Amino acid sequence: MNRETLPIIIQGGMGAGVSSWRLARAVSRRGQLGVVSGTALDVILARRLQAGDEGGHMRRALARFPIREVGERIVERYFVEGGKGEGDAFRSKPMPSERPSGHLEELLVVSNFVEVYLAKEGHDGLVGINFLEKIQVPNPASIYGAMLAGVDYVLMGAGIPKAIPGILDCFSRGEAVEMRIDVQGLERGEEFGTRFDPSAFFGGEAPEVGRPDFLAIVSSSTLASMLARRASGKVNGFVVEGPTAGGHNAPPRGRLQLSVGGEPVYGDRDSADLEAIAGLGLPFWLAGSYAEPARVREALVAGAAGVQVGTAFAYCEESGIEGELKGRVLEMSRVGEARVFTDPVASPTGFPFKVLQMAETVSEVGEYEGRKRICDLGYLRHGYKKEDGKLGWRCPSEPVEDFVRKGGALEDTVGRKCVCNGLMANIGLGQVQREGGLEKPLITSGDDVAEVARFLKGDATSYGAADVIEYLLGDVGDEVAMGEVLCVELVHNAVVQRRKHSGM
Repeated sequence: MNRETLPIIIQGGMGAGVSSWRLARAVSRRGQLGVVSGTALDVILARRLQAGDEGGHMRRALARFPIREVGERIVERYFVEGGKGEGDAFRSKPMPSERPSGHLEELLVVSNFVEVYLAKEGHDGLVGINFLEKIQVPNPASIYGAMLAGVDYVLMGAGIPKAIPGILDCFSRGEAVEMRIDVQGLERGEEFGTRFDPSAFFGGEAPEVGRPDFLAIVSSSTLASMLARRASGKVNGFVVEGPTAGGHNAPPRGRLQLSVGGEPVYGDRDSADLEAIAGLGLPFWLAGSYAEPARVREALVAGAAGVQVGTAFAYCEESGIEGELKGRVLEMSRVGEARVFTDPVASPTGFPFKVLQMAETVSEVGEYEGRKRICDLGYLRHGYKKEDGKLGWRCPSEPVEDFVRKGGALEDTVGRKCVCNGLMANIGLGQVQREGGLEKPLITSGDDVAEVARFLKGDATSYGAADVIEYLLGDVGDEVAMGEVLCVELVHNAVVQRRKHSGM
């Protein structure tokens, strides 16, 4: 990794389809790191095709996939000329599995290829892809698809991604990988895993692919240090995320304590030791309410290469959030009514999950209680060992009786929301369920959503990704604004020398 060409701004990998190829491309063309979300791209591609593939972008990218017949099969299976009927349900696709069918494996590889290909199309900027460690079984095939499209960075959080750097190494050499998956109820020495083989996928020798840089998303110097020393391959840097960042947050350290309002209480122990992280000698970016010029400068002085910004980009014109929803959120922010609740139980993962409080979304108690539970996407299911010793899957957000029948604890279902379906609704791809109801949105945002209307100029009702970048870099300095990135070592050394002279 060339420290002299590091981006100052990493656009966050937000939600399924929010960090879309359009958003990542817009950021990358401005000299920063545009990032697509790798979450649930298989279902997103399938539904975009069924919605009519406006502009033909999906089919254009599918035509560039290295195995022509694979792309053709996906088009034949899912594409609907003119789009499906408004009251018709989307055709389903296979649920994630440790042993995916041939079709699911193709869909995972191709969908990630398509998203990265479109994000990189027409420019030479850098593009990354963000995955969640908690969503394990789709990750190997998804990562390989992104690498086929030439992705420059892979970012991963929501867990401990020790295995991922080694997987990148193997894929760059055309080698198969086997990845252990987390399974509840195992005895010592037992394990389950998933496998992906590039050569088998191609039916012969796989093409050469470059090894992208790997950035681990962490919340503490302890985790960063462990990954730097013990990961399966080279970690190229870190995104250090604080508890005000959107999406899933790391739980507070120690015993969970809730505020009067029911949110997890974070304290000094939850602030990362930036000096210790800088001491690892790897570049790092700071995330969580850093979408201000002063905070960008603060990060650089602290030794960071820059910042990761999510919420400010989530509501720009290029993001994947459905347009009407986006407009409502901006108006709420403008009048001071946008508020996020850090929900300790909403996500099936068990991680605290930031939920925007908004009418006609699953954030409302009535909407949540009125929704019939269903698990038809399955990305956040937990693996567990069944009585017969085989691997089973269950989700705390599925029908309660199903979860309990599979050995889950009743109390683990209380307050759990279907994040998978909610995120699809956020981007205009919500399912029409059997009872005829359309899935309601479940919007996740960082605390900064309260002030996101600051990017609106005059009487404007929208803003672009370029407006965010211009705002963030406008006060950083002429050299930085032109993309000549400050060297991390020089900044860090200056801070160290200043501390020595001041006796700190």
